[in-house]
Amino acid sequence: MTPAQITLIRSQFGQVGRQADTFAARFYTKLFDLDPALRPLFPADLAAQRGKLVQALSHVVLSLHDLDAVIGDVRALGERHAGYGATAAHYDTVGLALLTTLADTLGPAFDDSAQAAWALAYGILADAMIEAASRKAVTAA
Repeated sequence: MTPAQITLIRSQFGQVGRQADTFAARFYTKLFDLDPALRPLFPADLAAQRGKLVQALSHVVLSLHDLDAVIGDVRALGERHAGYGATAAHYDTVGLALLTTLADTLGPAFDDSAQAAWALAYGILADAMIEAASRKAVTAA
């Protein structure tokens, strides 16, 4: 990621953070609209899950300049998600839900360059999570 992309994401996440619970609620609504089969993978009460989502996003956004510092956490998250039933295909749906929710939240500020930066960041993280889940499945077999 370029320094400009990192700065853009951090700036926009600041806006998202000011309405964190609303953002997270919109994200989960969009996620379940896109794939209702994902709903059973989550607790009935999403309040704590919304907080975890925003906390994880914040942790990564603050570390974009040094992803090596958080990649272990990201991989561990991927392994945990696999244990909950998440598959590689689910990450595409999550990415679409995230980008759509960002677009809805940020409005015109979520232009092509912002979308590309967020998509790149998400792709890097999703790939690491998927890889970690795959490795865990191979070693468990």
